[in-house]
Amino acid sequence: MSEPPVAPDRTVPWFPGGTVLGFPRIGPNRELKKAVEAFWAGRRELDDLQADAENLRRATRQRLTRLGLSPDDAAIPSDFSFYDHVLDAATTLGAVPERFAGSADAPDPAGAAAVDLPGYFAMARGEEDRAPLEMTKWFDSNYHYLVPEIWPGTPVRYADDRVVREFLEAAADGVTTRPVIVGPITFLLLSKAVRQADGAPAGFHPLDRLDDVLTAYAGLLRALGAAGAPWVQLDEPALVADTWDVPRERVLAATERAYARLAGELGRPERPAIFVAAPYGSLGDALPVLAAGPVEAVGLDLVRGDLPDAEVLRSLRHKVVVAGVVDGRNVWRTDLDQALGLLEEVTARIGPGARVAVSTSSSLLHVPLDVGREKKHLGKDLRGWLAFADQKVEEVLVLARCLTEGRDTAGGALAESAEVRERRLAHPGVRRREVRERVAALTDAELARAPYTERVAAQRAVLDLPPLPTTTIGSFPQTSRIRKARVALRRGAISDAEYRSAMRAEIEEVVRLQERLGLDVLVHGEPERNDMVQYFAELLEGFAVTEHGWVQSYGSRCTRPSILWGDVVRPRHMTVEWSTFAASLTDRPVKGMLTGPVTILAWSFVRDDQPLGDTATQVALALRDEVADLEAAGIGVIQVDEPALRELLPLRRAEHAAYLDWSVRAFRLATGGASPRTQVHTHLCYSEFGAILGAIDRLDADVTSIEAARSGMDVLPAIRDSGFARGIGPGVYDIHSPHVPSTEEITDLLAAAVAAVPAHQLWVNPDCGLKTRRYEETTAALEHLVAAARAVRATLQEQGARTSLSR
Repeated sequence: MSEPPVAPDRTVPWFPGGTVLGFPRIGPNRELKKAVEAFWAGRRELDDLQADAENLRRATRQRLTRLGLSPDDAAIPSDFSFYDHVLDAATTLGAVPERFAGSADAPDPAGAAAVDLPGYFAMARGEEDRAPLEMTKWFDSNYHYLVPEIWPGTPVRYADDRVVREFLEAAADGVTTRPVIVGPITFLLLSKAVRQADGAPAGFHPLDRLDDVLTAYAGLLRALGAAGAPWVQLDEPALVADTWDVPRERVLAATERAYARLAGELGRPERPAIFVAAPYGSLGDALPVLAAGPVEAVGLDLVRGDLPDAEVLRSLRHKVVVAGVVDGRNVWRTDLDQALGLLEEVTARIGPGARVAVSTSSSLLHVPLDVGREKKHLGKDLRGWLAFADQKVEEVLVLARCLTEGRDTAGGALAESAEVRERRLAHPGVRRREVRERVAALTDAELARAPYTERVAAQRAVLDLPPLPTTTIGSFPQTSRIRKARVALRRGAISDAEYRSAMRAEIEEVVRLQERLGLDVLVHGEPERNDMVQYFAELLEGFAVTEHGWVQSYGSRCTRPSILWGDVVRPRHMTVEWSTFAASLTDRPVKGMLTGPVTILAWSFVRDDQPLGDTATQVALALRDEVADLEAAGIGVIQVDEPALRELLPLRRAEHAAYLDWSVRAFRLATGGASPRTQVHTHLCYSEFGAILGAIDRLDADVTSIEAARSGMDVLPAIRDSGFARGIGPGVYDIHSPHVPSTEEITDLLAAAVAAVPAHQLWVNPDCGLKTRRYEETTAALEHLVAAARAVRATLQEQGARTSLSR
């Protein structure tokens, strides 16, 4: 294949005809998770971990080469991370909070000290005396990133050459990779302004540090140029969103300035050619900015984004246009004919000399590795409908060959793709008459409960809870004993009756522990649940689960998203047995635990043949039936978790109202049949809530628990100013860190909560479920939580008594 012509005024190196924006980095069998957790537990030395990571990177490069990506022309991305790619960018730029400044490794290229790997993990997970970086969702995905902390005094410089070392490592193996790093605009917009002890000017925003950050990026680009890297990929998904806390005009001006400096002032070969990728939506008014600038390649997400008009695309004729037409976020096979038609339209709109490369719409870190491994749970029909990361690489290469050499080179792939889609849509489970008729008969009356004032009075009479009632979010630690029982059941070593007996024993231990700790509203601990979505997917028709379909959620945490492929039906109750058993062991209230419709969608791979809102309605109806069965069994507190409500919020403001309308409607449909006496809880975690407080209010839950500890109760002013009038539980224990908060720490957080929200509304709870923690941490933290709640109650009672006496 010959290199296409380039503009005479610009030297653009060869760019591969087909590539991917990133690839799963955890390994086929979660090797990274196991190596990192062994290091944390002291079972592996630091050198062992580094060797494990090098072997994993090498295996990934070899895998991509076998799949057909060229090892010679930067087709293979270098995007490895020990924990998180945003944290990687922060440490590369030396943007390290002062509390971690002592985590020194070796001098960096500028002579300063880079953060060593234990320090890197400390920033991610925290330590006893050092709080971790805040964690939140990466755009509208279920991946979590660590939020950089930037203030006027934060040191920013090119501090860590890890990106360069990994490029040279691949080069030594004969592979020319394309280093991938978060771009400067996205890095700063994702960062959090954190006030340091010495103070700072009012109104500071991390974007104020753009020049310092660009200097650091320039250092990295020079080092990559010196190492011989032909291309670097700078990911700028922030450009597809317009929901930042700075005006859009400022974002666009910063983008123009950033790339004028990085690509214009730095010449080649002093630096690699720059490929700006912008996944998760349309660039919109940012595309002309990039088109007019000196970067050599621009990526377009043509799955979630729109096809730009001809005039804008023509302005890209002197650049490589990397067209993302293979979905990097979902698992369905690509409609190759449609995708190829889109690629041909892009090429035609650009005009003569167009250089169009084919790619995935985003990094493939969002999908499992290989559908070919799924022999156990997925039937032949469903397996044939799917494409995981390996298969998506193959789709990219088929499309790249067709685009450059003609449709005849597809070898039957286009016809097969069309046939597969036709068979999928004709499958009897995809559209079920009884489901469609029930949805069509719904009325608004089914969304409404009694007024809150009536409900709260009925619930107080039944539950008789103290001020600041204490509870947990639902799950308790999943011990090795629980996991072994699950494996034994799967392998047939124990019967279903024996497994259920083992789970009842676990539930009884959890209930007794909560009673000893003094918690007011108990949970059954969810030992029977492998995952808060997969558990329900295994019991609902229209879903399928995988055996090896692991996807990174954050750090070493991996999940297996379920596959929602057809209309949803609940054959029988799903949770009643476990909740009623727990309730039979105690005279305290026990919460029934359900996962909400939006979260089930967000944490599954969802059918793409109908609107998300229609699918959410079907899931909500199944949950509505479960709520009714829990009530009938005597469960008076039911929690319907929606931690992903903020996660799915569209990246463009114009699309918010429609999304919030159907997502709130789905929750209210699931819970609208509950009686006034039933206290309905919901839970939201690891998201910025200010933007959706109105929607949270419209959920009409009696009690809402939210993440707040890791962010230092940042959400409290928004709650106070919104006039939120129902129960609220801002989390006081960050369960994603091994740090056990003291009674004093929790008391301080509660004092801040009481100062912002009327005490009669407040609940006391952790940020999230306790599944990933150890019992030693959990028990100690909950002891402190209960002690802090009692201390603040006593203070409130004393204040109330003094107020009464003063009258």
